[in-house]
Amino acid sequence: MTVPSTPSSRGLIAAVCLSGRTGESKIPVEEIELVQDHGVAGDAHGGSGRQVSLLAAEAVAAVAARHPRIGPGAYAENLLVSGLDPASLPLGARLRVGGAALLRITQIGKRCHDKCAIHSLVGSCIMPKKGVFAQVLAGGRVRPGDSVEVLD
Repeated sequence: MTVPSTPSSRGLIAAVCLSGRTGESKIPVEEIELVQDHGVAGDAHGGSGRQVSLLAAEAVAAVAARHPRIGPGAYAENLLVSGLDPASLPLGARLRVGGAALLRITQIGKRCHDKCAIHSLVGSCIMPKKGVFAQVLAGGRVRPGDSVEVLD
């Protein structure tokens, strides 16, 4: 995968992932349910201040080229997005995901409070600069292949 040379306002969901416990990688699944003002149904981060996490598939692919054990969910992201870099968007930007879901970006990057398994394996982590968190404004089912569109 390559990163587009100009910012795109559209992309595709490359993978959807969830985990029932915090502090661990997420597992790719066939679909997730985004729940308004909660996050991903069944995910450990649901109901928290970081309801949904997004990461560019191209950023993960760049690391995976050097570390083949890195794949979807390794960084505990819920939505792996291809063709659109969520970290390049401003806070407050709204995204239409699939047919019904609507997200608002609330945080870009995060402070890593511990050396996680990814940091130990790779030597660094992309979440502090590339991880994006969003609030669910309208829920809906999301699957790999669904579209992602920046609304503003």
